[in-house]
Amino acid sequence: MNDETTLTRARLLDDGTVVEVMSNGTTRPFENSKTDWARVHAMTEEEVEANALADPDSAPETEQEIAAAWGEQYLRETRAKLHMTQAQFSAKFHIPLGTLRDWERGASVPDASARTLLRVIAKDPEAVIRALAS
Repeated sequence: MNDETTLTRARLLDDGTVVEVMSNGTTRPFENSKTDWARVHAMTEEEVEANALADPDSAPETEQEIAAAWGEQYLRETRAKLHMTQAQFSAKFHIPLGTLRDWERGASVPDASARTLLRVIAKDPEAVIRALAS
């Protein structure tokens, strides 16, 4: 057995293609990819979920894993990037201040819908601001 660990970095492109990220930052299609993308795109949400649950490498997140990923660090980094206090973030994105504080101190964890909102805020806060203003 080889003691060396090999790490392959991958990136999902906007068109749904998965490419390998090379050490110099360039990308290339994975060799011998056996993914039938037409089949994947034709799957229903129920089929996607059933396949994900059947994959041992795609186990559902535990509450502890969710808390670690969405706790204090993630929210503080997002707010810092936007140069907002808790009160400003709360008001701007219509998240109750007490809820935001609970998330940041680890007293509670954002549910799936809140995590989706937080992802969008982190990626495109102006889109959320526009949507909430209309």
